[in-house]
Amino acid sequence: MIDGLLILLFFQFLGEVLIRLTSIPLPASVVGMVLLLLALLLNAPFSQRVAPAAGALIKHISLLIFPLGVGIVLQWHRYEDYALALGVAVVLGTLLSMLLVTLMLKKLLGGKHGKSRGGSHD
Repeated sequence: MIDGLLILLFFQFLGEVLIRLTSIPLPASVVGMVLLLLALLLNAPFSQRVAPAAGALIKHISLLIFPLGVGIVLQWHRYEDYALALGVAVVLGTLLSMLLVTLMLKKLLGGKHGKSRGGSHD
């Protein structure tokens, strides 16, 4: 799993380098994730080593998000002018995400859920 974490950190580093060289107005971690996605789509030989590390990080995602919440609380004076817009964006984004995930699951499951439950209809 350590080699998987090192691969993930390497792609974050590549994102940092690319941002520094090109001054693209994107977070370096996002650029690193896009580079990792491209490598995985091209069937990179390390793809199986990344899976356990990514799974471990996803399993503890709440610990990774917690500092963001603390930062917003501590820097609230910077965000309070945009509180309504932030609230609307969070609520609408959550609802839209839930809707899209539901539609994708229905499509991927192909309507299998809930059909042919056996037994007679009285």
